[in-house]
Amino acid sequence: MHVMSWIAPTALFLEILLLLYVAMIDIATRLIRNEICLVLALLGSASQFASPMQVTESLIAATILLLLLIVIYQRGWIGGGDVKLLVALAIGLPLMGVIQLLTITALAGGVLALVHLMMRLLPYPKLAPAGSSLVRRVYAIERWRNLRHAPLPYGVAIACGGIWTVFSQGL
Repeated sequence: MHVMSWIAPTALFLEILLLLYVAMIDIATRLIRNEICLVLALLGSASQFASPMQVTESLIAATILLLLLIVIYQRGWIGGGDVKLLVALAIGLPLMGVIQLLTITALAGGVLALVHLMMRLLPYPKLAPAGSSLVRRVYAIERWRNLRHAPLPYGVAIACGGIWTVFSQGL
């Protein structure tokens, strides 16, 4: 059994790396790829590999979450990529972990919304010339998106909730 003891920590570490990647890609493109969600779901299952009962509980919680999120998605309150990402993260979490994921995600989403509201008060940036810093380019693009009332990159908030929950699950 000693050989298998590395699976859960490795899966959790890879989840964190993927969530950081998801946050960056969501800022850049506002898209969350299906393949990433599939890998996150598989990693979540692998992190619970030693306990089939926990995997079963996790799948039940993820299914309930999916049904609730489909209703929210149909009302236009959340994007499809966000639904996929939340459900993928719920796989491998116990019920209390799913509740923690949703709570931290909601808090991070509130902070994200405040940042975007505050951006409306900032001056309109000039185009970032070639060679500009990453921060300046991201600011210029996000400010432009903000002026056009583009959706929030809520994958960032979900990634924050996921990372927090993964750390609290025992990485």
